[in-house]
Amino acid sequence: MTSNINKYIREFLEYIELERGHSQLTIRNYDAYLNKFADFAKQNGVTSTEKIDLELIRKWRLELHRKGLGVKTLNYYMIALRSFLKYLSKMDIASLAPEKIELADTPERQINFLEENELSRLIEAFQDKDILERRNRAIIELLFSTGLRVGELVALDKSQINVDEGEVSVSGKGGKRRVVFISDGAKKWLKKYLDSRQDRDKALFIKVPDAKKQKDDEQENGRLTTRQIERIVQSAAKRAGIVKKVTPHVLRHSFATDLLRGGADLRSVQSMLGHSSVTTTQVYTHVTDKHLREIHKKFHNKKADR
Repeated sequence: MTSNINKYIREFLEYIELERGHSQLTIRNYDAYLNKFADFAKQNGVTSTEKIDLELIRKWRLELHRKGLGVKTLNYYMIALRSFLKYLSKMDIASLAPEKIELADTPERQINFLEENELSRLIEAFQDKDILERRNRAIIELLFSTGLRVGELVALDKSQINVDEGEVSVSGKGGKRRVVFISDGAKKWLKKYLDSRQDRDKALFIKVPDAKKQKDDEQENGRLTTRQIERIVQSAAKRAGIVKKVTPHVLRHSFATDLLRGGADLRSVQSMLGHSSVTTTQVYTHVTDKHLREIHKKFHNKKADR
């Protein structure tokens, strides 16, 4: 017999898909985390939501810890469970209050970004040789120009971009729409790439069949995947001779860092990144604070050193 925990988990997953507009990746992760919790609860004699209590949560945390899960991953499980309990509370279904679940402290998030000379080399890694090179150059230019998440880039259709105006309409997390702006360099390479296309595919970035058949994942047209975008960025880094790990998200960090170092205010950067809370954006202030310290040391009160 199916417990009412499993029943409400299914309803919760439908709710966050239809009402909250969560991504399929988030839904799949929540599905996995919550159903593992439901199995654990059943093993401990708990099959109804009103029986979920702090002792069960404590045992669940201990179980996950003993399986070798790190603090960050364990928090993901707790976030999913807390979201589920919030849904139950919203629906007036008896259960543990969501605020009873606390998250473990995690180490300060490390922000990796590229310096100006590294960015220049990365951007110029692809040239105007053929459509494949033009597409890859346009991808690198657009990632740094807009700070898009790789999933947002992959989902873009040609109709969402106005090259002449330098604007892109983006559907971000939770289906929230925002407008981002593209640089002159990105406009130039997007136009070169789009002018080279002869297909009718609506996707902005598509697979380009390799004439030499050296790339098995690009033998047919169709929208590029997240993994393929990651490989393109890695290929650019290798060509540019950049030793550090470079990902699409590193370009997003580089975009935000570049704006803040240039004097942009935090709220504007928050809006351009599509963060729902300015708290998320504040992680970049550690980077810019360090930059300001270096400027202060270099230029302030030089007479005092004499």
